[in-house]
Amino acid sequence: MCGIKTSYQDLNEALGNLHAKKESFRRVLDRPGLPLHNNLSENDIRAYARLRKISGGTPSDAGLRCHDTFMSLKKSCRKLGVSFGAFLQDRLSGSMQIPQLSALVRQSASSRSGGFAIDPG
Repeated sequence: MCGIKTSYQDLNEALGNLHAKKESFRRVLDRPGLPLHNNLSENDIRAYARLRKISGGTPSDAGLRCHDTFMSLKKSCRKLGVSFGAFLQDRLSGSMQIPQLSALVRQSASSRSGGFAIDPG
């Protein structure tokens, strides 16, 4: 399909670019479980965008970092099936009964990739 020539120069350029990158596009066939969209990433920033729209954001850089950190933890916990409240209580109490989120991410990635852990580096 990418080798088709049309009467539209812009379309021909776009098709040529796709053809030149066809090998990298074929990589998704090696991992059919990966989504071909970024809807999950879009959903991750939705809460932040809503807060910014309603309240104008946070009044300080420290507040922004704090908000971003907690939103990231909350979203990660939700994706991993961990109660955010239980996770915070576990960390604040020092009991450390809930594994580190990074370990849970690796475990989840390993189970989805057919037993091959994703290299974090």
